[in-house]
Amino acid sequence: MTTTSKTAAVGPPASGRKPTRLRVHRAWFVAAVTFVTIIGAAAFRAVPGLFIDPLNEEFGWSRGTIGAAVSVNLALYGLTAPFAAALMDRYGIRRVVAVALTVIAAGSGATVWMTAAWQLMLCWGLLVGLGSGSMALAFAATVTNRWFTERRGLVSGILTAASASGQLIFLPLLSWIVDRYSWRPAAVTVALAALAVVPFVWLLLHDHPADIGQKPYGAKEFVPKPAPVPGAARRTLTVLASAARTGPFWLLAGTFAICGASTNGLIQTHFVPASHDHGMPITTAASLLAVIGVFDVVGTVASGWFTDRFDARRLLAVYYALRGVSLLFLPLLLAPSVHPPMLLFIVFYGLDWVATVPPTLALCREHYGDDSPIVFGWVLASHQVGAAIVAFVGGLARDAFGSYDVVWLASGALCAAAALMALVIRKRPVVLTAS
Repeated sequence: MTTTSKTAAVGPPASGRKPTRLRVHRAWFVAAVTFVTIIGAAAFRAVPGLFIDPLNEEFGWSRGTIGAAVSVNLALYGLTAPFAAALMDRYGIRRVVAVALTVIAAGSGATVWMTAAWQLMLCWGLLVGLGSGSMALAFAATVTNRWFTERRGLVSGILTAASASGQLIFLPLLSWIVDRYSWRPAAVTVALAALAVVPFVWLLLHDHPADIGQKPYGAKEFVPKPAPVPGAARRTLTVLASAARTGPFWLLAGTFAICGASTNGLIQTHFVPASHDHGMPITTAASLLAVIGVFDVVGTVASGWFTDRFDARRLLAVYYALRGVSLLFLPLLLAPSVHPPMLLFIVFYGLDWVATVPPTLALCREHYGDDSPIVFGWVLASHQVGAAIVAFVGGLARDAFGSYDVVWLASGALCAAAALMALVIRKRPVVLTAS
């Protein structure tokens, strides 16, 4: 972690003057609180793949029906994000995030009383989707943009990795709870995890460096706190209208839609039930997902470091190409037990899971400047729409064909297309005009 200090003269200190002490910039504490907050909210991401088989067995709901609820959750997760970024500009990060965590807790906790599929849509789809959308990567982008002018790639990588860290923590725990006690205690655990983070947010998460009289990390001059921006919804739509008239936006949205389809929609939702189809215990499959989370942390932080140093477009092309190759091999690797080739896939795929986020954020900043958190929110919306489509279609494909093979292969082909799209993004910044 980088530290800052006041400039001291060479030689012994002047009489009566205390030696200057090194200080850690407060931006790093805010980043740490944000990291913990995202970890606490990440419990909801670990649940969908664990609940498909138990809900199918208890209620007789098809995988397509359950996948539809997951797709609503994923779509709202993305579509809420750009509005959440604007609401943070209007009401502050702390208020928006605290309310979002409370909504996640309410939605997850209410599922324990559901008896019909529409209630799953309401609780897990609508409430958790809306709450989690406000905790999406636009939250990390807003914190990074406000508190850092240097090391943004590294910080965005670290905060993105927080979600994977949460998955690492909660997947083994929740899979054990589901296997030992059923899905309801797992749903309550998610609710409690979200509520436990609220006090940290309310007491420790500052909205802007100016609130405590500091400059952003790496800034040369003090940055005044901007006035609250009224008309959050109108501003969000205005930024979308302006960005939609530029080519880079559609290329970023398209590549990120494929990213969501091949991660949250595919592996996050369907890897556990697909492994179970081949005779692998649910707890073992969930542990493999947790191991993906371990390498996801490494890959995402490394990607942030690379993004500060290399062309973000080429990084994206490499990431998508490697992901596509790994997915093409996955149907050959699924088996009742874990073999070395499967472990190789887990490591390889884990390093690439959300490594796409830091370069995508960097390209948004390069092309859209101060509006980049909202633009990234819309790009993230496309990510989640892609995830929602595959979460639903993957369930339908399993019901229709009896396996997920066609879904793995199609996703691999889409990743190849995303690699080509990333290379087409131009480097010249785009100046947005009001619509």
